Amino acid sequence: MAEHESISSFPLCWPTGWKRAKTRKRADFGKDKRMRDATGNATWKIREQLSVADAVDRLLATLRRMGVPDYNVIISTNVQVRLDGRPYSNQRDPQDPGVAVYWRKGTVKERKCMAVDQYDRVADNIAAVAATLEAMRAIDRYGGAEILERAFLGFQALPPPMSAGRPWQDVLGLTPEQRQAKNVRAIAEDRFRELAHKYHPDHSGGDAERFSEISEAIRQARADMSF
Repeated sequence: MAEHESISSFPLCWPTGWKRAKTRKRADFGKDKRMRDATGNATWKIREQLSVADAVDRLLATLRRMGVPDYNVIISTNVQVRLDGRPYSNQRDPQDPGVAVYWRKGTVKERKCMAVDQYDRVADNIAAVAATLEAMRAIDRYGGAEILERAFLGFQALPPPMSAGRPWQDVLGLTPEQRQAKNVRAIAEDRFRELAHKYHPDHSGGDAERFSEISEAIRQARADMSF
């Protein structure tokens, strides 16, 4: 997945220029579940919260209808990911439940993105992206293909910025000897894991700003060295 090296599924890779929400609220992107009584005759519906897996399924289904294959989609969150790069569904919501979705259609090189963090659950933020994309897809169904494309120009994914212009080697604290080492890739990854564990916002004494800084640094390191 070399084309994805600068954008990580974990931790959250928030797109350049997108504002962060100052407050968060509850959402109602749930699903209806039909219940039956003991006789099997009477039925009724209850409303359940979406799981992360439910929301991911909605999102991928919407993108498929837009002609985007699953392998060209990156769902970036602060939830640990499975081997296939998708977020686990059985973890508690992180302090920062924001979601950024990046995708490419066909052989187009440029990625588009959409990010949502106004809800207090990761699953609801993923579902919000899916619902927004589905609503925009309706524009195309009614003959507004050009309007849709212009709208998506606003969601063009820009490369993540380096923190205050500092080289990633400085941000990760590599010594001069480590920078010249043959295994500098492994050193950078080890240093990132060490710092991420220390500064993750969900940990006691964590620092969201510092965590974001080192996350940007490791993305730049991976891009520079084609991890």
